[in-house]
Amino acid sequence: MSTAPTFKSLNIAVLTVSDSRTEADDKSGNLLKKELTDAGHLCADKAIVKDDKYQIRAQLSAWIANSEIDVVLSTGGTGVTGRDGTPEAVSPLLDKEIEGFGEMFRVLSYEDIKTSTLQSRALAGVANATYVFVMPGSPSACKTAWSKLISEQLDNRTRPCNLVMLMPRLLET
Repeated sequence: MSTAPTFKSLNIAVLTVSDSRTEADDKSGNLLKKELTDAGHLCADKAIVKDDKYQIRAQLSAWIANSEIDVVLSTGGTGVTGRDGTPEAVSPLLDKEIEGFGEMFRVLSYEDIKTSTLQSRALAGVANATYVFVMPGSPSACKTAWSKLISEQLDNRTRPCNLVMLMPRLLET
């Protein structure tokens, strides 16, 4: 008889993309930090950068290059205005995109915000064996993404499968 796997804590970094947020009023970044630590993971780092593709790439690249960081949760900059550039900053860094994340996020968001969900350009992918999730900047969007999608996929006990069980194979060629 097989036994259930023991929970595996991951090292997760949180990136807030905003021209106006500070640590004191970073509701979405702080919500993600609380959610991931409540789930048993470690917040390995947290940063706030301006909505500038080069600042976003610089911070994200540092985390992707750090073998101690398993996951990056990014919030903000996914809309369609001129300053919203997180998807454009992140996409070139990804080795593989996980299309289902953005698709499922918009389906789930429809329950709360109806057709406004089409404005979200949420995405996820893998870069140098690091999972990257890019979410809108609102706390409710981050809560939806974490509680309905990300948390179970970052729990190695989730069956029939989860993203954690794939981690040892992410750098295969």
